[in-house]
Formats: sequence, C-alpha cells, structure tokens
Amino acid sequence: MNNYNYYQTYFDTMNLKTLFLCAAVGSQTMLSAQASEKLGIERANLNENVKPSDNFYQYACGGWMANNPLKAEYSRYGTFDELRENARTQLKDLILNLSNDPQSKIKGTNAQKVSDLYALGMDSVRLNKEGATPIMPAVKKIFNMKPQEFSEILAWQHNGLGSSFFGTGVGADAKNADMNIMHIGEAGLGLGDRDYYLEKNERNDKILAAYQRYVKELMRLCGFDAKSQQRIWDNVIAIETEMAKNKKTREEKRDPQGRYNLRSMEQIKKDYPNIEWDVYFNNLGVKNLDKANVSSLKYMDFINNYLSSLTEQQKKDYMIFDIVSNASNLLGDAFETANFDMFSRVMSGIEEMEPRWKRVMTIPNSMFGEAVGELYVKKYFPEENKMYMKQLVENLRKALGKHIDNLTWMSDETKAKAHEKLSTFTVKIGYPDKWKDYSGIQIDPSKSYCENVSEASKWYAQDNYSKVGKPVDKEEWHMTPQTVNAYYNPTTNEICFPAGILQAPYFDLSADDAQNYGAIGVVIGHEMTHGFDDSGRQFDKYGNMSDWWTAEDADKFKSLADKLVAQFDAVEVAPGVHANGRFTLGENIADQGGLRVALTAYLDSMKENGKEMKEIDGFSPIQRFYLAYANVWANNIRDEEVLSRTKTDPHSLGENRVNVSLRNLQPFFDAFGITAGDAMYRPTEERVIIW
Repeated sequence: MNNYNYYQTYFDTMNLKTLFLCAAVGSQTMLSAQASEKLGIERANLNENVKPSDNFYQYACGGWMANNPLKAEYSRYGTFDELRENARTQLKDLILNLSNDPQSKIKGTNAQKVSDLYALGMDSVRLNKEGATPIMPAVKKIFNMKPQEFSEILAWQHNGLGSSFFGTGVGADAKNADMNIMHIGEAGLGLGDRDYYLEKNERNDKILAAYQRYVKELMRLCGFDAKSQQRIWDNVIAIETEMAKNKKTREEKRDPQGRYNLRSMEQIKKDYPNIEWDVYFNNLGVKNLDKANVSSLKYMDFINNYLSSLTEQQKKDYMIFDIVSNASNLLGDAFETANFDMFSRVMSGIEEMEPRWKRVMTIPNSMFGEAVGELYVKKYFPEENKMYMKQLVENLRKALGKHIDNLTWMSDETKAKAHEKLSTFTVKIGYPDKWKDYSGIQIDPSKSYCENVSEASKWYAQDNYSKVGKPVDKEEWHMTPQTVNAYYNPTTNEICFPAGILQAPYFDLSADDAQNYGAIGVVIGHEMTHGFDDSGRQFDKYGNMSDWWTAEDADKFKSLADKLVAQFDAVEVAPGVHANGRFTLGENIADQGGLRVALTAYLDSMKENGKEMKEIDGFSPIQRFYLAYANVWANNIRDEEVLSRTKTDPHSLGENRVNVSLRNLQPFFDAFGITAGDAMYRPTEERVIIW
C-alpha cells in the first residue's frame, strides 16, 4: 500500500506516461451474522507439504502459487493482481456498455467522452495508419526552438506533455498544510532509477543496450536518419547519466525534512539564474508567484549550471526524446512494441503484451477516473460494505490507541500527542462525497488518440497549477474509487480505502471476521501506522511537518527502526542481491503495525460482541487471521522483476512481507507452535516491536 507523500510526487504526475499508466456506523451484530455463514480458509491455497514452522509463506501460499502459474503477459501475479484483474474485467463491462447508453451519443457527456476515447484507443488500423504523425507537431516545435525560446518551450512541455530537466507542481505546504504552494523538484529518468546509469554490472549493461535500441527505434519511427538517431542517443544517455549522478538516492527521497526548502522567488532567481523563471511560470499561467519549495537543492544547483554547458542541439534532442517516449503508448503498434520490449520484456521479463483492451482501458479509467468510478460503486460497492468498513476502521483506531498506551519505549508526553493525531485521522471509504467535474476536457473523435490524451493531460496540469496559493481541498481524493490500493497522506492526516480494494479476497461480507481482520483489517492498520512510520511521524495532527516527539523518544524509535532495517537487509532476494531495509522501512513498519493492531482489534471486537472463538476446518481464529494475511501477498514473480522491484519499489517482496514481519510476533509463534530451533523462530532479544 502507499504512504502517499503528496508533495513528493507532483513532478511525475503531469506527464503522459505517469498520469495514464499509473471508499453512519452500521450494526456489527447483523453483519457478523452474515459473516458466520462463510467457510474458513481455502485449503487449495496451502502447501501442506511445507511446515509452517519452516517457511510460513510457502505453507500458506504454496498451493495458490502452484495453481496460478505466471502467464506470459505478467512479470508478477499475485492475489493483489488477481483483485486488480477482477476490477479490470468489471470496468471493461462498464465501459463497453456505455456505447449502448443514449448519453454516449450526446457530445460533452462523460459517457460520450469515455466511450469515444476507448474507441479511439482500440482503433489499431487508424493508429497504425497515422504512425508518428500525431506527435510530429510537438517534435517540430522543439526542433525549431530558438535559444531565447528555451524557457518558454520548456514550460509548454511541462504543461502536461513531459518533464525534461526538472519538474514543477502544486501541493500542500508541508509546514502550513492548509495552503497549496509551488514545488520545484527533480525530473524523472527514462529508466526510472539512478542506479541503472551508475552501477556497472551485467544486468545494467543489458538494460542500457536495450535502452539504446529503444531510443534509436523511436527516433527512426519519427523519421530521423541513422546518424541523427546515434546523435540523439549519445545526448540522451549523457544528459540522463549526469542527472542520475546528482539526483537524490531512494533513501534520501524518503526524508521529508530534506525535501522542504521554502525559498522566495527572488532567492530562486538569484540561485538558479540560467532558467528564466518569469517566462517559465508566465507560460504555465502562473502569475505573481512569490515563493516555492525547492525539494532537491543539490539537483537544482546542478541543473542550473548544467543547462549553461549544453548545446542547443543537446537540449533539443533530449526534449524530443522525452516527449516522444511519454507518448509512445498513444501511437501505432510499432511505438507500443518498442515501449513493451524496453520496459516490460527487458526490465521485467514479461513475455507478451496484455490484450489491447487492457492497455487501452487504462487511459479512460485514469483520465475520467471518478466518472468511471461512479458507475463502479453503483454496481460493485453496496452500502452495507461501507457500513461494515466504517465499524472496522473504528475498531482499528481504538486498537492502535491501546497499542500507543502500552508502548514501553515512548514517554507519556509523546503518547498524548500521538493520541491527538490518531483521533484526528480523516477516513475516506469507498468513494468521494462529491465527484470531479470533467467538463473542461473534450474528446473529439476527429482528432487523433494522442492529441485527445495530450489535451486532457494539459487540462490536468492546468488544474493543478490553478491551485497555487489556494486552500487545500481536503475532500479531494487522490485515488479513484475503482483503484485496488490504499493510501495515507501526511499533509491531510487522512487514510483512504477505495471501493476497488474492498473486494474479495481482501474483504468479503460472507467471510468470517478472523479472515477479514487478517486481510483488509491489516491493510487498514497498515495505513494508520503510516502516520507513525519513519516519515509520517514527522507530521502532526494538522498535517504540518512538526517535531512533536521528545528527543529521547525519537532516539528510541530510530534505534528500533535500525534493527528492523537490519532484519530486511539480511535477506538475499537473488544471488548476491539483498533487500534494501532502509528504502522499505516505512512499509515494513506499517506491515508490522498493521498486523499487531488488526489482531488486537479482532480480539476486542469478538469479546465486545460476546462471540465464540470457533475453530473452522481445523484452524483456530488466530491461525485463520495469519493465513488470511499471508494470502494477501501470495504471488509468483519473475527474476527480472525481483531485481527491478528491489531497486524501485518501497514495498518489500511478498515473501518478506510475510516471513520477516511475522518472525517478530509472539502470537504468531503461539498460533502455529513455532519454537526455538524452527526456521521461522526468532529469539526474543532479536525481535523488533515498534507499534
């Protein structure tokens, strides 16, 4: 799940690749009566040839893994992905049926926009006939750029089309979280992570060779000759390598203090004079800007100096590649194939593309997310689900409060403030109370697929920039209702659980409570714990970055966190490659906190409702709780994807989210009779308990 640091992510949200590739308390007694009708754990998911004391993940998930071998279109497939696939099938049905809706024939309705956009993406004949034509006006605009036009053209590109050299976006002021400010930060890299450019090894050599083929192929498809293709590649790799050298590490990006450097525009102009800031922001439609947060001082120092060293040709070549690459999945099959070969086949080991409908559906589902979401919740998220979830969340909130009270390493002073923060959590369940207005986006079938999506991306960029200097809209959702995920946002101190993740097997009204608490209950506890992980703990109840801990408590927390880092660092995920416990620390803290808090909430709810702790199919309630948790992370994964995720994903691999986390928990040992000498056992003195 996501610890959603909103102001950390704007710089990627406004380009095509990221924007479009990328839920009254009811009667608990009544709902629990429904739950008792469900049978227990699905034994087919287990591998009973493995002892839980030897490898709990393989015991709990081995059957599922054997029954769900990886298909050629996946780099990883797990129960999380299964839930997403179910949602995609549901969305396909909704979107296809829109063509039968009379509203889809009325220009300007959401039904017309979604239906026509999907049809444009599915029209491969037209896309292949058009080839590079839809992107060529943008290519020519950059190609013909005069030196004095650089800041103006850069702003045009940053207005939803790409993020060359650096990025800007609007979001909450981390120290005045009720107000939106401008943020200036690092640009993304074509390969995503800086280490692909900086670490020399056989895998990275293979990736860089494929990247060279990709860059040259895109340029060939745009009509550049072989000599120009080579020149563009040389310039792209040189520029991105220098950028990689000066970007923050994955671990540094997790530090909210380091990301907050508020400066006046006068100071920014003085510090970075090689960018015409007035020209740049005026061309973005941002007037009278007086301040901005510079999230990466070292990087902006570098880019300011580096820009003056580049030739006009180098700037143009890099910007042209950036804009074509971002649009590659919106053009003909040759562009899509090049993109797939680079980012899916080589980097993740995927053997074949997804069916076209899956690839295309991503676009309207993102661009008109809440319009599609409104249809989704009407059909797939009944009111009783929301009632149950509200009660579940409150039970988890009370349980986390108990855990705070019982901490032995935290002072009463800090505990009191932790309770204040917990009590002020905003909880969003299922879907927003008000739906987003998409009237500013028009879909015109006479225009190309790429042009329609580009215009929509510009609208999103302008929608974001228009918020500068205005109060933060705390009712706004940062995930659509149909999204299979959840998040915690520190600057609004909110947890959000879209309807998409509140589906079986994560949440099922007909399941017994032990399984619901072990699955979706842990997810809820996980997101709550993000408010108190290594990053989230630095924000107070108002969402402001504030040091509300005593120095002694902070030191004790860091000491415990360092021990948890060491536990994950010790795991070898591939020969010679270890997990990154520091990079994944926030998610690992949240996993452990979610497990502990959800179990307490389950036990308390059973006691409060006077319910019997029954054994079902030979499994005790506590065993069912932990088995349900493990099944959340059941998956098969390719070797290439293991390496890729270890570099780029702040979440640990599924097996480690289960085995490493559970080895700290005495109730888990008790439930499965795990004792000293067993592989899953961890001595008491080596265990880490934070929340």
